[in-house]
Amino acid sequence: METTKLKASERKDFTKSETRRIRNEGTIPGVFYSKNNKPLHISVADKAINPLVFTAKTHLISLELEGHDEYECIIKDVQFHPVTDKVIHFDLLGLTKGEKIKLEIPVQLVGSPIGVKEGGVIQHVMHKIEVECLPRNIPEHITIDISGLKLNDSVHISDLKYDDIEFTDPQDSLIVQITHAKVKEEAAPVAEAVAEETAEPEVIAKGKKEEKEEE
Repeated sequence: METTKLKASERKDFTKSETRRIRNEGTIPGVFYSKNNKPLHISVADKAINPLVFTAKTHLISLELEGHDEYECIIKDVQFHPVTDKVIHFDLLGLTKGEKIKLEIPVQLVGSPIGVKEGGVIQHVMHKIEVECLPRNIPEHITIDISGLKLNDSVHISDLKYDDIEFTDPQDSLIVQITHAKVKEEAAPVAEAVAEETAEPEVIAKGKKEEKEEE
């Protein structure tokens, strides 16, 4: 996997006003932590962190921090603004050579299923899968070829075959399946029938009223 360099500055002021100030300047606060180091409070340019967050790939990051050695890490957690969805905070997890790590990898579906040509639809259930592996074996994504799937066919965790990677989700977890398209038009006749039933008493009532008036 290709490693992406990320330049960061160390933060010393953790007040709300300072955090608000750096965000207004296009900088995002974060924390780097690892097994053998104390947590480091850092900040990076939003233009630098956004491509690593809004992507369908997993990235290895080489963190460049003035006054420190370069750290190999991954993005472990991201916080988003509830309204704008902008990144407002992130956590980086340092990797230790020769030590396995657990992380979620994005799922990438490829191919046009036979079942879709037969009138079915793709139901993509799991968009990320948790794996455990050595840092050098971290894949950018889990690729699944669904071109051979027919109607009612599915792919589970147990169907995945990757070397040097252990899938930690339950083996019977459903990732993707081809299902029959739901017919939305079924609701229309029911609505019409209800409308007819409710309309009939009104007509009868009106008729009776007119009869009385005629008398």
